[in-house]
Order: sequence, then structure tokens, then C-alpha cells
Amino acid sequence: MTGFDMPEWARRAALARHGCEHPFGALDPARTALVVIDMQNGFMVREGAASFIEASLTIAPVINRLAAALREAGGHVVWVQNTHDPDTVAGWSNWFAMNSAAFNEGALAAQARGSFGHALHEAMDVQPGDERIEKHRFSAFMPEGSDLAQRLRGRGCDTVLITGVTTNVCCESSARDAAQMNFRTIMVSDATAANDPVAHRSALATFYSIFGDVMPADMVIAALGVRPA
Repeated sequence: MTGFDMPEWARRAALARHGCEHPFGALDPARTALVVIDMQNGFMVREGAASFIEASLTIAPVINRLAAALREAGGHVVWVQNTHDPDTVAGWSNWFAMNSAAFNEGALAAQARGSFGHALHEAMDVQPGDERIEKHRFSAFMPEGSDLAQRLRGRGCDTVLITGVTTNVCCESSARDAAQMNFRTIMVSDATAANDPVAHRSALATFYSIFGDVMPADMVIAALGVRPA
């Protein structure tokens, strides 16, 4: 896999489970959604970041290329923005309670609706026909997180491509929930990022071994029937 070396234990487990290397290797673009997780200033700009993910800047062009390919093929692109508001704090009180006051203050300021940190980063190629949603948990697919699952089902989508930051937190949480909600789920290995390469690799390997598929962007584009740029 381009830019990612799948551990052999995960490859063996996936082959034993699926009987093939890529169970979702053929994609119907009309039923496929690219879900872009948290590519916001609050994670991509160091000053005032809730959690600065340096590698997010590297994956931005890959996500844009994948989004362009999916649009060309007739698929759907969704930009997900992590959002903290009073309802988030009230409904997720145990998580906020275990964090320090300083951490919570920074996270709330950086991810408040309308703030600089909440906005999608200028490097992201958001088009008028794309969809934008807010999420209020790590996962975009749990009911308390957002209504993304219902929106995608309403469009006839049964396949999701998970990209964005961070691989081992919001991306993995969203991907696991999507898989368990019966979406064909693919984590895109070179369009997700974390600050720790070990965490990135481990999250992708665990997901691949049990929950769904992992592919690099070029393989996804080929599966969509679009020639990579």
C-alpha cells in the first residue's frame, strides 16, 4: 500500500476473515460518500489549535484529489466539522469532567461554531455541491455525534470513505461506528493522519483486521473507475 506498510498480522487476519485482500475493492460511485473528518483550522493551524496535527497539511492534497475523483464519478462529498457548544458539554459531561479546565477552555474556544478554529482550512477544496455537517463527538456516525448516517442513507449511500484527522481518534471512531451501522467502510491510508506514526499504523491495522477495508487513495480512485491524475 502506497505510503503505508500493513502489518503482517493484520493482513493474515483480514485474509482469514474475508477470503480476499480487499472486500470492498469494487465501488459504485453513486452509492459512495467521501467523509472528510475535522480538516479544520483548529487542527491544521498551530497557533490556537485544539490539537495541532502537523501531518494534516500533507494529506490535504490527497483528500482534494480523492474528492475531485468522486465528484467526477457521481459520488458524494461530506465535510465534517468538529463542534463544541453548550449542548456538547452537557451531553458529554463525563468526558469534559475528566479533562483539565485549561484543556477544556482551549478545546471549546478552538471548536466553537463561528470561530477561526471551527472553519475548514483554506487548503481544502470545498465545492458548492458538497455537504457540510457538524459533529459533537469523536464519531460522526453515533446518534449523539451527528445525523450523518441518516443523511447518507437518504441519498442511497451504502459505502463510506473515511479521511481526515486524526487516524486513531475521530477517523477510527467514525469508521468503526459506520461499519457497525452496516456501511461498507474504507479507511484511506494516505488521506488520514496522526501525529504518531505508530498510532496511525495501529489504528489502520486494527480496523483492517476486523471492521472493514483499508486502501490508499489511488486504489480507491481506481475502484471508482476513475483514472488517477
